[in-house]
Amino acid sequence: MTSHNPHTDQKRLSFILSGGGTGGHFYPALAIANKLKQHYPDASILFVGALGKIEMEKAPLAGYAIEGLNIGGFQRSNLLRNIGLPYKVISSLIRSRKILNKYKPSVVIGTGGYASFPLIYTASRKKIPSIIQEQNFFPGITNKYLAKYVNKVCTVYDGMEKYFPASKIVVTGNPVRESLQNLDSKRIEACEFFKLDPGKKTLLVLGGSLGARTINRSVLHGLDTLKALTGIQILWQTGKIYYENILEQLNGKVPSNMVLLPFIDQMDYAYALADLVVCRAGAISLSELAIVKKPVILIPSPNVAEDHQTKNALSLTEKDAAMLIRDEKANEELMPAIVGLFSDKERMKILADNISKFAKPDATENIVREIIKLIND
Repeated sequence: MTSHNPHTDQKRLSFILSGGGTGGHFYPALAIANKLKQHYPDASILFVGALGKIEMEKAPLAGYAIEGLNIGGFQRSNLLRNIGLPYKVISSLIRSRKILNKYKPSVVIGTGGYASFPLIYTASRKKIPSIIQEQNFFPGITNKYLAKYVNKVCTVYDGMEKYFPASKIVVTGNPVRESLQNLDSKRIEACEFFKLDPGKKTLLVLGGSLGARTINRSVLHGLDTLKALTGIQILWQTGKIYYENILEQLNGKVPSNMVLLPFIDQMDYAYALADLVVCRAGAISLSELAIVKKPVILIPSPNVAEDHQTKNALSLTEKDAAMLIRDEKANEELMPAIVGLFSDKERMKILADNISKFAKPDATENIVREIIKLIND
């Protein structure tokens, strides 16, 4: 534990974290909040999110209070949907000011996503210490813009000076859930939890918190292949929006070697079971996979800003730490890749060993250390 500066403990510390819209922005904020709680058990911690998004449901489940802003992102695909955006931004800035005045935070922390913009911007104008965390090779618009106002920018990769002021950058790694450390002991529990067979190899299919249409479609397309794989079972997270539709396509008959779920909260159990993972190439997923040391087939989403998932994936494939399948090729290439890997233990081991070299298990602690420095300054 870090030694505390005596004057920081006189007044009760208060932190506000903002990040969301997707699990990739929310879960890092949650990991930071949990770590802050370990350092400062008496501190008050508040989340600020976007109304209707994942964080509004998940923060209370994790035991944290949350305030919602009526804010949305810029719609590149449908410009007419941006008509209300200026109103949303202004009302969110006003609401952020009220939240900051009420809670008087010691430090404000942003992990990306559009809800963090009004809050961090307003905090910096009020001279409240602030810090942002960037998960990707290619920063989102929000963080690029906020970097000039905040005190510190925590990144995962070296060479981010082209996007952020060099003097503010600290390379910390991505915060991941603490429950993902030491998974080997959880395999049997995990099998019981998902009602799967500990004697079989497990394929874990993930579409991120919102699901991934291409991955789902490719798995359905190759269902006969998967059913025929002996000694292999499938744990498939479809995403909430696709779950009912997939059940319909299966006529309600889920194959006997498959567990189908809209969302997996117990990711530690899911990873503990997995022998091979298929997923998108979001930054947090990749950081988690490095920590849990699993071979992975990545199908980057083409629908994200600046195609940053492909760039994330290439950073791994260059080091032979993952397999990459392009979104448009997934239908024909995914099943052969799965079958090929399951029949090649040596290749799976190489991929697992190489991805583990990317692990930064102390990332959350590194970020909290930067927050503590801001308090003590």
